[in-house]
Order: sequence, then structure tokens, then C-alpha cells
Amino acid sequence: MANPWAGEVEVMLGGKPRVAKLTLGALAELEAELGAESLLDLVARFERGAFCSRDVLALIVAGLRGGGWQGRAEDLRAVDIGGGPVAAARLAAELLARAFAPPPGAGGDGGAA
Repeated sequence: MANPWAGEVEVMLGGKPRVAKLTLGALAELEAELGAESLLDLVARFERGAFCSRDVLALIVAGLRGGGWQGRAEDLRAVDIGGGPVAAARLAAELLARAFAPPPGAGGDGGAA
């Protein structure tokens, strides 16, 4: 099960749950894959809604790899991502947001309940 406080999200691939998170290594792969100037450039693309399907796929692959999956983008071409393309785009944005969110109790999150 995914732990949102660890930046993890659950992804349904072919009906099976997988954990995705953007580790430092996954983020470095993502930057190289997308040829982004910086990760903030990629975040800005999502905030503006100026991302493309390649960005979404690369983010999901990076997140899955950060969660321990050993596949590649090619492995996802024929796999159902739960919720379809719209859910995949939301998932990619959520992965980015969680990667840069401060941990609970670190300030900026409104404090713990």
C-alpha cells in the first residue's frame, strides 16, 4: 500500500496496484529523459497545463521505477493505467507535488492534527 507521507502514490497497472514515488535517482532520470532545464521547469509545465503525453508517461515511469518497478516506458504501451489518460495526467501531477512537499511537521503543511 502506498504511503502518501513518503511521497508515494498507488498506480493501477493492468489491474494490479503498484507503488510510485519520485526518488532523487528517479528525478535525475526524469530530467535526462525529458531534456528539462530543471525540475522546476517541468513543474511549471504542469502548472500551466502545457505538458504532453510524453511528460506524463516519463513521470509515471520514473515514479514506478522509484517505487521499485524494473520496467521501461515501452512496457506501458499496452498496459491499462487505471482511470485512463486523464487519471494518468493527474497521477503525474500528484507525483510531482508529493516529491516537493515538505514532510509532515516540517512546516508549510498546516501542522499535524
